[in-house]
Amino acid sequence: MKHIGVIGGGAWGTALAQVAAAGGPVTLWAREPEVVEGINRDHVNDAFLAGVPLNPAIRATGDLADLGACDAWLVVTPAQFLGRILAEAPTDAKRPLVLCSKGIEAGSLKLMSEVAADAAPGAPIAVVSGPTFAHEVAKGLPTAVTLACEDAAVAAKLADRLAQPTFRPYAADDVIGAEVGGAVKNVLAIACGAVVGRNLGENAKAALIARGFAEMLRFGLAKGADAATLGGLSGLGDLVLTCSSPKSRNMSLGMGLGEGRRAADLLAERKTVAEGAHTAPVLLAAARQLGVDMPITQAVVDLLDGADIDRVIGELLNRPLRAEAV
Repeated sequence: MKHIGVIGGGAWGTALAQVAAAGGPVTLWAREPEVVEGINRDHVNDAFLAGVPLNPAIRATGDLADLGACDAWLVVTPAQFLGRILAEAPTDAKRPLVLCSKGIEAGSLKLMSEVAADAAPGAPIAVVSGPTFAHEVAKGLPTAVTLACEDAAVAAKLADRLAQPTFRPYAADDVIGAEVGGAVKNVLAIACGAVVGRNLGENAKAALIARGFAEMLRFGLAKGADAATLGGLSGLGDLVLTCSSPKSRNMSLGMGLGEGRRAADLLAERKTVAEGAHTAPVLLAAARQLGVDMPITQAVVDLLDGADIDRVIGELLNRPLRAEAV
C-alpha cells in the first residue's frame, strides 16, 4: 500500500495528504483549479491551509480518474457530498476507502460508511477520526487518532502507511463508534461556542461537555457503537478539542450565535464548512427515529433556526430534574 489518493483539497484533506506524503507518493483531487495549481506549482494551498509549505511528493489534480491507480483513498469531502463524489469516482472493490469526513447524510440519515458502501460495494471501509486541527497536523505537531476498520489486516496496513512520529493511529474495529463521535462532537462544539459567546463561564462549558458526551453515548449505543470507542480519541478526545478552542470552525460559529448574531449571516461569511451546522438537524432526526433524547442537539437546531438564545438556554436549564445517567 504505497500510492495514496486523497479526495478533497480543503484544509483537512491537504493536511492528511501532507501526512501521507512522508511515506510515499500522494495524488490529491481538488475541485478548485486554483488549489490544484497552487499545490503543483508552489507546493502550497493558500485557499485552505495558508502558511504551510507542502511536501513536493503531493501531486494535485482536478480529474478523479487520476486517482484510479492509487492503492487506497482518503475521502475528505464534506459529508453531504460524499455519495455524489464517490459515484463519479473510479471506485474499486479491492481499494480501501478511508473516510475522514464527519457527519450524517441528510434525507437517508446514513452514516458515511453506509453511504460509501452503497457507492463502492465490497470495498474495505475504514474511518480516521480524532483530535486533529488541520493546521497543526500539517505542521507536524503531534496527535493521535482512531483508525477503525472491521478488517484487522487492512487496518494494520493503513496504520503502517499513515503513521508518522507525530501522527499516531490506534487501530480499532468499531467503525460506527468512530463515525458517531466525529459527527456528534461537531454539533456539541456549536453549543459550547454559544456558552462562550454568551459569557456563561467555564463551569457551564464543562457541564455542557459532560452532558453532551452523555448524548453522544446514548446515540452511539443506540446505533450499535462500543462505549469504549466513544470514550477514546474519536469520541471524547475529539470532543474535548473541538469544544475548547475557537480554532474550531464549529465552536467559532457557536460563539457568534452566543453573541446574538444570525446563523445565516455567520455561515455566509465563511469559505470553509462548519459541518455541525449541517449535521445538527440530521442528527436530531436520526435520534428521534431511534427514540434517543438529545436536548443539547435540539437546542443547537433551535439556535440555527433563529430562536432567541436566552430562551433556548432557559429551556435547557429548566428541564425536569433527573438522576445523572447516560
